[in-house]
Amino acid sequence: QVQLVESGGGLVQAGGSLRLSCATSGRTSSTNTVGWFRQAPGKDREFVAAISWNGDSTYYADSVNGRFTISRDNAKNTVYLQMNSLKPEDTAVYYCAAGRILNRSTYYYRQPPQYDFWGQGTQVTVSS
Repeated sequence: QVQLVESGGGLVQAGGSLRLSCATSGRTSSTNTVGWFRQAPGKDREFVAAISWNGDSTYYADSVNGRFTISRDNAKNTVYLQMNSLKPEDTAVYYCAAGRILNRSTYYYRQPPQYDFWGQGTQVTVSS
């Protein structure tokens, strides 16, 4: 089992920044990818960003590319999502997830079923 705990959410004005953290523990060796997803009320869960465990590959949704940065600190077993230039449409519950994704096609990194373990989520609210 892999445990994931998100933190860093909150309320911020449009144009502001937040950094989310995802602390991982347990059998992380059974996974090779950590992703961030978000879900707004009444909407499906959507892909935000993903990073391989060795950090050599990162993937972003078009809607956040250039504004968000995913990174990892292996010493702390933590993955971060730096969010800049936030917009009201970024408001959602943000989840981190871990999985073992063998197909390196970008399509698979965007699919929630590819991730076996999920955190409880952290709320991000961007006011206009």
